Amino acid sequence: MSASVGTESEAQTAGKSGGPFEVKVSRSVAAPAAHVWEVLVGARGAAALLGEGAVLGAKGEPYHCADGASGVLRSFHPLEQLRVSWHEVPDGPASIVEVDLRADGDGTMLELTHSHLSEGVDVEALTSRWTASLTAVADVAQA
Repeated sequence: MSASVGTESEAQTAGKSGGPFEVKVSRSVAAPAAHVWEVLVGARGAAALLGEGAVLGAKGEPYHCADGASGVLRSFHPLEQLRVSWHEVPDGPASIVEVDLRADGDGTMLELTHSHLSEGVDVEALTSRWTASLTAVADVAQA
C-alpha cells in the first residue's frame, strides 16, 4: 500500500488535477481484476469505497452516503477505471475521485486519485479515508 500527496513544489493551481491538493493512494488486492471490478461497482464495494449507503447506478446518476457525502457517477470503463464527483458534505465543493485498476501478477492494483481539491483541505484526513476505503474494498474482494 502506498500514499502520496501533491506538494506546493509542483507549482500547479489548487483545485486542478496534478496540483498541490491531490491525494493518491494505492492498494494491492489478491484477486483478479474482473472480480475486483464486480465488487467495486456492486453495492458492497461502492459502500466500502465511498461510504455506507452508496450505490452506484448508471453514468450521470447520483449516489448518497449515510455520512452526508454524495456525488455523481461521472465515468466508468469496465475493468479499468471508475470516476465519481465527491462532495464531503451536501453543500461542499465538488472534487473528483478516480479509481484505476490494473493487473498485478495474479492480483489487481487499485490506484485512487482524489483531485480538484480546494485549498485548505485536510490532505492527511483524506489520505487516511481513502487508504481505509481501499482496504475495505480489498477485504470485500478477498472475502
